[in-house]
Amino acid sequence: MKNSLAVTQFPVRPRDKGVSKAGQGVMAKAPAGLSAEAKRRWRALVEEYQITDAAGLQILQTHCEAFDRMRDCQRAIKKDGLVSTDRFGQQKAHVLTSVERDARVSMLSSLKQLNLDIEPLRDRPGRPGGA
Repeated sequence: MKNSLAVTQFPVRPRDKGVSKAGQGVMAKAPAGLSAEAKRRWRALVEEYQITDAAGLQILQTHCEAFDRMRDCQRAIKKDGLVSTDRFGQQKAHVLTSVERDARVSMLSSLKQLNLDIEPLRDRPGRPGGA
């Protein structure tokens, strides 16, 4: 009997003759619909932490989508202002401030689910790991 749950297939693209910079095989392509900035984040995280499993890629997609939502809200808030006046003359926070906050929480939560608070897989100078 076939499994009734559909599994999302993430297309992979060869990078540098089929090998990622770390030499670990092919790198998963960023999902369509992400902004250029989110796609750069996707590529950087996949490459730095060698995320290849389906669950990890799905969590990373959630992270990037939340990142895009947060950036959209930030642009709208910057354009409209943080505070607006309602029809009764009362000042209130921009309606998207709560959406921005929720997107930020989702973005950071997905990073935590990926356990990316650990050292990256590559050796380079930088901050030492926590104790």
